[in-house]
Amino acid sequence: MKTLLLALSLVGMLAMAIWGAVYVWSEIGDIEMSTTGILAMIAGIVLSLGLGIGLMFLVFKSERDGAGSQ
Repeated sequence: MKTLLLALSLVGMLAMAIWGAVYVWSEIGDIEMSTTGILAMIAGIVLSLGLGIGLMFLVFKSERDGAGSQ
């Protein structure tokens, strides 16, 4: 029951975040973004994902190696 409640709340938060992003995007209107802006946005997304994935990998690796159990 707890797992179902957690899953439903997470899906609900994801739905609200998607709704908010779509709402803000539609309210902005017709704004042109240059090629440099698109490349900067893509670079920011890729670097943020890489940093998050790398840090989580280090957390799991250090836990598996026994660094956290002292």
